[in-house]
Amino acid sequence: MKAEPFLQLDRVIHEKGRLGIMSALAAASEMPFTELRDLLQMTDGNLTSHMRTLQEAGYVAVSKSFQNNRPLTTLALTAAGEKAFRNYVALLAEIVEITREFGTMPTPVPAAK
Repeated sequence: MKAEPFLQLDRVIHEKGRLGIMSALAAASEMPFTELRDLLQMTDGNLTSHMRTLQEAGYVAVSKSFQNNRPLTTLALTAAGEKAFRNYVALLAEIVEITREFGTMPTPVPAAK
């Protein structure tokens, strides 16, 4: 089995919390901090830490505004973040295919309804 695809995984995205953030933001054009926090069941501090890492990588844009005289922090993927996430997902698909070809991964069974 070739290891190259595994070595190409983006370590910024690969961490569980950041992968959740990127996935949620890929599904929505933007998301308020509190909604994202609740969706991912994170603490404010944990989400802030991951958000900062993604922002420093250029993957997430953070905007601050006011709504009904209350502060509102909104997150969205940047163009670079969208591209990085698409590449990450494509690489995961490649890894799954390589693993299947190697014979170590069974074909998924549909979930029971």
